[in-house]
Amino acid sequence: MTQKEPIEIGLVIYEKAQMAAVLGLTDLLVVASKIAAKRQDTTDLPLQVSHWELSGSERQPTRTFSSNPNLSGSVSALIIPPTLEEPIGAEAATPWIKWLKDHHSEGVILCSVCAGAFLLGETGLLSKRKATTHWGYVETFSNRFPDVDLDIDRIIIEDGDIVTAGGAMAWTDLGLRMVDRFLGSQVMSETARTLLIDPSRREQCYYSAFSPILTHGDAAILKVQHWLQKTDAQDISLSTLASCAQLEERTFLRRFHKATGMTSTEYCQRLRIGNAKDFLQFSLLAVEQIAWKVGYSDVSAFRKIFKRIVGLTPSEYRLRFNTSQ
Repeated sequence: MTQKEPIEIGLVIYEKAQMAAVLGLTDLLVVASKIAAKRQDTTDLPLQVSHWELSGSERQPTRTFSSNPNLSGSVSALIIPPTLEEPIGAEAATPWIKWLKDHHSEGVILCSVCAGAFLLGETGLLSKRKATTHWGYVETFSNRFPDVDLDIDRIIIEDGDIVTAGGAMAWTDLGLRMVDRFLGSQVMSETARTLLIDPSRREQCYYSAFSPILTHGDAAILKVQHWLQKTDAQDISLSTLASCAQLEERTFLRRFHKATGMTSTEYCQRLRIGNAKDFLQFSLLAVEQIAWKVGYSDVSAFRKIFKRIVGLTPSEYRLRFNTSQ
């Protein structure tokens, strides 16, 4: 049997990145990988961590460290850590931009912590999307990136293929979220216990995280996934999706299912319900209003789909998790 290629999470060490966060994330992810291997009764670690820095006369991003140098795979996620200095400027960010955008176009998840959101913002990939950063950067960030839907009341915003975290110490939250996404909730909980990190609020992601496959290699389907994420799956007609992929409808349906493991209808339902959970958790909008906002004109259909996917009714979910009451 061919050994499964390990997951690789890369840490972007840009100028004046906070090394405490880089090293802390490295330790957290390596500990989680060892816990996962122990649970699987194997010595093969399922996750490796790499560091990426600019090197050479052309200042190209290069892997300068790997927790397992004997292995070399493709990156599944890239994390931009915080800085304790002023946020990175446009000129200093330039050498990273194409590299980050190219990885994102290949299905790599991009993440940032605190002021790391400024480097992510320079890529343009946060345009019209939800994001968070440290509350002290609101004015500066909004001036530089006015088309980003900034919400500094949230410590983590998981917008599918882009994940942003708030303050400088939110790297612990982001690290656990990546463990939960790639290694599962049980490994995440055990990692939190081992490192004495309180996971109480973070465990909500067990109920709300929709983590679609993005590394399948089908560029046409990935384009549709990015478009659905950016538009909150408001228009999910087959003709629109097939047109976005520039494929014939039957070909689109076949390739979408092969790439994502689900039909386009199910995929869009899960994306919409994920958005609905955010409204239920962080707002006091009526269920009927939320149904309409996420794309359902039939409230009864919304309630039925929500209960099927989540296991709770919208009202039950709000009662358990709402933070605005």
